[in-house]
Amino acid sequence: MDTEKPIRILTVDDHPLLREGIAGVIEGQADLVLVGEASNGREAVDAFRRLRPDVTLMDLQMPDMDGLDAIKAIRAEFPAARILVLTTYGGDVPALHALRAGAQGYLLKSSLRKELLDAIRAVAAGRKRIPAEIAAQIAENAAQDALSTREVEILRGVAAGSANKVIAAALEISEETVKSHMKRILEKLGANDRTHAVTIALRRGIFIL
Repeated sequence: MDTEKPIRILTVDDHPLLREGIAGVIEGQADLVLVGEASNGREAVDAFRRLRPDVTLMDLQMPDMDGLDAIKAIRAEFPAARILVLTTYGGDVPALHALRAGAQGYLLKSSLRKELLDAIRAVAAGRKRIPAEIAAQIAENAAQDALSTREVEILRGVAAGSANKVIAAALEISEETVKSHMKRILEKLGANDRTHAVTIALRRGIFIL
């Protein structure tokens, strides 16, 4: 007879329907039990303190405190915490930020029905879980310098269709400084032009952080 305790799970997401969906996937699994839910990062930290789950399923984009800050806060207080990020954002940049913050896994919400149960069990067992395509992107871009906060701000302006002059005024810097940053952005991303740089940024998830 199997007397092992079930894996205790905390779900953190600001969308009630998503939390209900996860509960439905977990329900009926003899080795898994949902012990709590939270709708933002701050609630997640409090819930983790109370419940001490084996695995926390963490969204990235939430009000009040986002997922990255919640992961850092939980791991600072509980270094052995096991956290699996569930997100709509593909791309190596948000995945790398999550892993560096202390997450053990990264799963796209579009894959939940197929991969959630295996991912929870893998993370509970102490293994990393990252989609193959994202792992390949991380490896492919590992040698590149990350964009600075200022460079991301400028590229956001470009993505919005703003000219250098408008971006400069919004950020209270000179137009020449914007041009200099833009040149560095193209070099870092290996982009041919501004439009190509925005396309790469969107694919890699650079704008969400």
